[in-house]
Amino acid sequence: MAQQRSEGGGAFLGRPIGRPPGQVTVAQYLESWLQSASLSLRPKTQRQYEQIARQHIGPTIGELMLADLHPDHIQSLYSAKLEHGASPSTVRILHAVLHRALSRAVRWGLIDRNPTDAVDRPRLRRKEMKTLTAEQVRCLLAAARASRLETVLGLAVTTGLRQGELLGPRWSDLDWPTGHLRVQRQVQRIGGQGLVFSEPKSASGRRVVVLGPAMIGRLRTYQERQALEEIVAGGRWQENGLVFPSTIGTPMEARNLVRSFKALLKEAGLPEIRFHDLRHTAATLMLQQGVHPKIVQERLGHSQISLTLDIYSHVLPTMQEEAARKLDRLLEASVDGH
Repeated sequence: MAQQRSEGGGAFLGRPIGRPPGQVTVAQYLESWLQSASLSLRPKTQRQYEQIARQHIGPTIGELMLADLHPDHIQSLYSAKLEHGASPSTVRILHAVLHRALSRAVRWGLIDRNPTDAVDRPRLRRKEMKTLTAEQVRCLLAAARASRLETVLGLAVTTGLRQGELLGPRWSDLDWPTGHLRVQRQVQRIGGQGLVFSEPKSASGRRVVVLGPAMIGRLRTYQERQALEEIVAGGRWQENGLVFPSTIGTPMEARNLVRSFKALLKEAGLPEIRFHDLRHTAATLMLQQGVHPKIVQERLGHSQISLTLDIYSHVLPTMQEEAARKLDRLLEASVDGH
């Protein structure tokens, strides 16, 4: 949809040239909006927005005039999508695209209000979260010992970095003396482009994560191993300066990482979990160890602490019990001292 312009118009200030707001269809507006928004969107997000517009919005409400678009049109669209098998998460993404696009239309003066503000989004059924205990993490790392995955898994469970963020850092992003790792890019596979580097998922995703001495030690050992891999690869090695590349220096395929991770879980006799659950494991372990939720939020790259507390609310009751015990001991000590 974003690849070709509608008949009779280019893009100028968000509307086809020569057409007043009352003569711009939803499809025509979205086309112009996607063209203008491409400069601020990550490539994968841009393609996702284009797909949503082409598959879900254009064929349904695309022919409506933008000025005639009302909340009931959008609510009916969501209901129809759910009835025909679309997942709540897909409809919520559809809503996010429409809301963002129509907010720009309001700012451009094409419409007076954003009709998506009066529409109900479907409730999101959160995927079941599975985490490893500290003992299970030790078993996993023991199974990975001497393999090229030991260090990347160690970094995953001590930082909570997303999978793409784990594959994006370069050695130049690591400050060895301070243990500061700058998270400023991720690796993603984009259709038609292959593996590409992109910015983190959100502005808060661009962050600095502090690594402990043990993790730094693992990285030093791993760097020596990587130097040997480069020698073995010879002329096939493609230098990208990546911390966790493939065996020839190119960005690592996420599916290869996941496949090896699943094999290690089986070898260690551990329950099957998603690779993303290592992020949940890291957050849960940090909270259980008494790390302040604000620090957990910053390490995970969440935009708000409320998001962190909402996702990991299951950990909070045990934290409250521990706080109660500590306060009891404090009061007992003060009474005995008195």
